[in-house]
Amino acid sequence: MMATDMSLVRPETLRFQVEKVLRQAIIDGRFAPGERLIERELCASLGVSRTSIREALRKLEAEKLVTIVANKGPMVASLSVKEAADLYELRGMLEGFVAHEFAQSASAADLAQLAEALTQVRTAAVAQDHVGYLPAKNALYRIMLARCDNQLVNESLTGLHLRLNLLPANMQIPADRLAESLQEIESLYQAIVARDGEAAEKAARWHMAHARQAVLQWLGK
Repeated sequence: MMATDMSLVRPETLRFQVEKVLRQAIIDGRFAPGERLIERELCASLGVSRTSIREALRKLEAEKLVTIVANKGPMVASLSVKEAADLYELRGMLEGFVAHEFAQSASAADLAQLAEALTQVRTAAVAQDHVGYLPAKNALYRIMLARCDNQLVNESLTGLHLRLNLLPANMQIPADRLAESLQEIESLYQAIVARDGEAAEKAARWHMAHARQAVLQWLGK
């Protein structure tokens, strides 16, 4: 009975592992937006069957990380300027909601964790560490998102964050914008500590509006 159970679980587990590896490769920029994903090469690289690769690619297509192009096959998706603008606008609304809820429900342990994450954001900003700044800031937002009790908001933001990884890997935050961004995050933190949900929501939406503007300026170069 145990052998039968294991044989039923293994294919699903393998598909999940292949999805995870390919998703992370796209997020890390190892596959660039617009790059073809050749099934034969992926099979050889990962040591799995073409069926497993195709199943994983279908899942990533549903997440809008992969697109299937006629006569070309699967390719890493890319974001247009309009799509990036729309994603940031929606992200601002959703993260505003999350900040509002977090300010009202966060425990002392949550606030301590948020303070620690803010320290990492400060460190990256002061050092002008463009590579480390965004991951540090995203880690701070994940703390708030983990406390969110709205599963639909959670799923939507997770999907938005994934798609925003399709922005060009060489995109850098201008030095003056890095300082402004830190100030906005500091304001968000102060509103949360004060348990002011409305101010926290406003700060989160304000920050994302400025981030949207900076990204669109960069993409418009």
